[in-house]
Amino acid sequence: MHPAALFELWNRLPKSARLASLAALTIVVIVSIVAAVMAHPQRVLLFSSALHTEQLSEIEERLAGWNVPFTPVSDNVLVQANRRGDLLLRLSLAGVPHAHVESSGDLFGKVGALTPQEVIDAQARDGLAGDIELALRGIDGIADAKIIIAPAKPAYFADETARDASASVRLRLQPGAHLSSNAVDGIRSFVAASVAGLDSRRVTIVDDRGVALGNSVESGDANDLQASLQSALDAAIGAGAAIVRVQVDYDRRALQSSVERRLPSGSGAIDGTLQRERYDAGGKHYERSEQQLDRGSETRQFSATSAGARIARITAAVFVDAARGVDLYQVRALAAAALGIDPRRGDSLQVGTIAFAHASAPRKDGWWLAYGAIVPLLPTLVTAFAMLIALRWCIPAFAALLRPLIERSRIARGTAAVSGIPPAKVRGALKNEPPHAAAAIISALPASTAAAVLDMYPPEERSAIVRRMQRPLSPLLTDPESFIANA
Repeated sequence: MHPAALFELWNRLPKSARLASLAALTIVVIVSIVAAVMAHPQRVLLFSSALHTEQLSEIEERLAGWNVPFTPVSDNVLVQANRRGDLLLRLSLAGVPHAHVESSGDLFGKVGALTPQEVIDAQARDGLAGDIELALRGIDGIADAKIIIAPAKPAYFADETARDASASVRLRLQPGAHLSSNAVDGIRSFVAASVAGLDSRRVTIVDDRGVALGNSVESGDANDLQASLQSALDAAIGAGAAIVRVQVDYDRRALQSSVERRLPSGSGAIDGTLQRERYDAGGKHYERSEQQLDRGSETRQFSATSAGARIARITAAVFVDAARGVDLYQVRALAAAALGIDPRRGDSLQVGTIAFAHASAPRKDGWWLAYGAIVPLLPTLVTAFAMLIALRWCIPAFAALLRPLIERSRIARGTAAVSGIPPAKVRGALKNEPPHAAAAIISALPASTAAAVLDMYPPEERSAIVRRMQRPLSPLLTDPESFIANA
């Protein structure tokens, strides 16, 4: 139907019918909005307390990496209410967010004009320690760090003892992480360079177990060799295809060397040779003599002792996943070259295959993908289906309510058109009208005119019109217009 015809039909409706239609449309829109709001997942604050800037950055980075929808606010993030507990558990297991560390800028902001110098110095050290801790968190393998700086203490009086500056570093490593000796030395140098007057030899680094890092040559060499071979095998045959274990035995016997040297007594050499030549031209005589000189010397003995830190034996074992079908000869050659295996020293290298335990991955077929696509849309689909059912139930009722109104409008227009017109013209005006409309119009005419018009109809149509004229109204709703007007 053309929009102009619909608009004209709308204008022909009584005012009460148009008001009822607008009310029904408004109710449908409100129900749709409420259903959409209820179907949309509720969002709540992820943390009960406000976050600092660096903590908020960690949370946003981790949630974005997990592909979790969230909405950042000034000091927190909004997530779906049904996922809050799960996200808090995952963040806790990941160690995020880190505890807030006050940096130099935060602590100097608390300094006032009347703050004592001792307090300012203490806050400066704490702020410097916080800056170093934040910097160490960015190193690969380090989950968190704690720094304690002990300042230097000069000896102002004769009975006092001077003390150099020192620093203690406690590192919390990530699960499965290992710091090489070079990395530990680099951290020690970084901390020493960050504190004025701090020697790197006075920086102590420990892990959460209390084990000093970088001070044991034995553990450092074994771990470095194992990490080097493991990374090489991961790059060659794939990650998770090999397990490497390395043990290094050291010769702890001390080495002592002694050297004996003769030193001259004076400034000259210890010995020398004196040569003399003589020639007599007249007698044709030539004479040459040599004399060995010893100017005196003293004998000194030098000895040196070194601690035993020599590698005595390397024992290594390499287990390869049997499912990979790797050439063990090539693996052995690679391991021997990476570890520096020396058979003359007694080194041992074992390479073998073993069936690794693999967790069976859940099988995801087409039904799984369909389930994942349909479940998020279920609230919206259910709401839309309920709205369609409600409209299906409401449309017949609204149609039954509007049908008498439309008929009354047509009857009123037809009655006004035929009032005062001869019966022949009334019959012509009602030529295309249905029986119920003709019955309503004829019943509004005077009796003589109505009888004359009915006589002009064929018997079948006349009977249908007369039946419509004699039909009783519904006892429940006799007048729809008065019902709407009084509602």
